[in-house]
Amino acid sequence: MVEKTKTVFPCDNHFQLRTSDLKKALELALSRGGDFADIFLEYRISRSILMEEDIIKETSESLTRGLGIRVIKKDRTGYAYTNDLSEEKIKIAAEAAASIASSTRAEISQLQLRQIKPKKEVAVVKSLATSSELQKKLELVQKAYHSALKFDPAIKKVQVAYGESTQQVWIVNSEGLSIKDTRPMVKLVVQAIAEKNGRRESGFYGGGGRVGLEFFSSQLTPEEIGREAAKEAYLLLEAVEPPAGEYPVILAPGHSGVLVHEAVGHLLEADFIRKKTSIFWNKLEKQVGSEQITIYDDPTIPGFRGSYNVDDEGTLPEKTLLIEKGKVKGFLQDRLSARLMKKPVNGHGRRQDFTNWPIPRMSNTYIDRGEYSAEEIIRSVRKGFYVSRLSGGQVEDSGKFTFSVTLGFMIEDGQITRPVKQATLIGTNLDILQKVEMVGSDLEFGLQTGTCSKEGQDVPVSDGCPTMKISRMTIGGVR
Repeated sequence: MVEKTKTVFPCDNHFQLRTSDLKKALELALSRGGDFADIFLEYRISRSILMEEDIIKETSESLTRGLGIRVIKKDRTGYAYTNDLSEEKIKIAAEAAASIASSTRAEISQLQLRQIKPKKEVAVVKSLATSSELQKKLELVQKAYHSALKFDPAIKKVQVAYGESTQQVWIVNSEGLSIKDTRPMVKLVVQAIAEKNGRRESGFYGGGGRVGLEFFSSQLTPEEIGREAAKEAYLLLEAVEPPAGEYPVILAPGHSGVLVHEAVGHLLEADFIRKKTSIFWNKLEKQVGSEQITIYDDPTIPGFRGSYNVDDEGTLPEKTLLIEKGKVKGFLQDRLSARLMKKPVNGHGRRQDFTNWPIPRMSNTYIDRGEYSAEEIIRSVRKGFYVSRLSGGQVEDSGKFTFSVTLGFMIEDGQITRPVKQATLIGTNLDILQKVEMVGSDLEFGLQTGTCSKEGQDVPVSDGCPTMKISRMTIGGVR
């Protein structure tokens, strides 16, 4: 993990609104009998740079400002938004959100908003990337590009993408809460394409998070990002297609965490639980996996892409225990689900932007460390498959999944040997959780570049795991 640096962010009121304006909007939103109302204000500056074919191909800059108003009545949600923050447009939005409730008029007690400050600062930033000179960012991109291109003559094409944003939010609600936060984000990624003897392969690498540009000199250099992307592409040129069948499978630390995110994490989000569409809906306090498995979701890790000081409903987030020694212990809650399930909130209500209402989402999800070394886990397998990096997958509500392996290796007589490409992992989450035999002590997190999609909303996330051994798993490949 990166070292935390105390940073003071600007708290300018880009919305040009007073607390009294928001109180008035909340009162109007509740005027037809809603149980709860909140307002989410967002101001975001975003920039991106793209380099390929030896030139800076594209740069862009955007500014977003708007407001979303939500009203909850029992299990229903009314939502309206506007990017025009005039009094009239806010009034129209409040009335539209209020229409979810049925009464023509409701008595509202006088609202009193109290300013709350986040308890933690997860951003590790000396200076905001969006406030830094463009030339510094161009140099980062160019260094990453040339590092990848010169790795080997087999590298024929390189693409580098840089992105940054600073988001300022202000959240108020009918319970009297008022909270503000500033959220920086930066990302630098490289895709390299290698060609040899008519064969073409690609490699990917990158990093970033809630950090400043200094991250790319003190933690992960652009040269390293370029080399790693090129190295993966070059290695895949020699990779063979995997043999199909059932084998012991070892997951590499860090990058394999995406399997935990997709196959388990989503099904522990509280909206799927209360709607009974998740296989875990009735599994609280029940054993679903090996005692080797403990899973957390923690939005408070400094510098991580999925971290935040306050969620998008104004709740201060908590490190949340989901599975402990194979037993389901908790779910990821937003306000609506927590209210309906009569459970406490834990700060996992997230939204893409002001045009969307919040839903339960993961942040930084990981399997906790175990007791074995990576070496003894690998030595325990006579013939099997080592998953170095996954590129994502598909998971059904039933728990069935398929995952594509970007890079893998055969394990022969306790040694990692031949590189393998285009393998597919096939299984069900409950079956795999129960077949985990060994969990390593080498917990790592994957690349700080991930984005998770759900119901049309994209939010930044990260995931991780130690080295893990699964006793048997189906590998899709060549028979």
